[in-house]
Amino acid sequence: MLQIPGARSLKDRRRVVRSFKDRVRARLPVSVAEVGELERYQVATLGLATVSNDSARCREVLSQARAVASSLGDALLADAAVEVSSFGFGGRGVEGGIEQALDADDLQPGEDDALGGRRR
Repeated sequence: MLQIPGARSLKDRRRVVRSFKDRVRARLPVSVAEVGELERYQVATLGLATVSNDSARCREVLSQARAVASSLGDALLADAAVEVSSFGFGGRGVEGGIEQALDADDLQPGEDDALGGRRR
């Protein structure tokens, strides 16, 4: 969460948030979105996401993003939390993924499913 004490309008707030988002995206492989506090002038709650085959790399990237947020001149990093979700080798730990969304009974004979399986 960023505190933006100098913001007197949503325009001021958007300028600070846009600057942070552009800066962090240019330097790091992350996606950034506002996830809350959309109407408060002096507070911005942002969510960042990154994907890697190594959880240590995810933590490193998010730590670097935190450093970028801490170095902002017109905002203060008020709070930060990190959560890393591991999906296991080859994504085998993913629950509710595409393999469950596709019901093999809906496939016609000879039709491929999204995972490369074929209905016989």
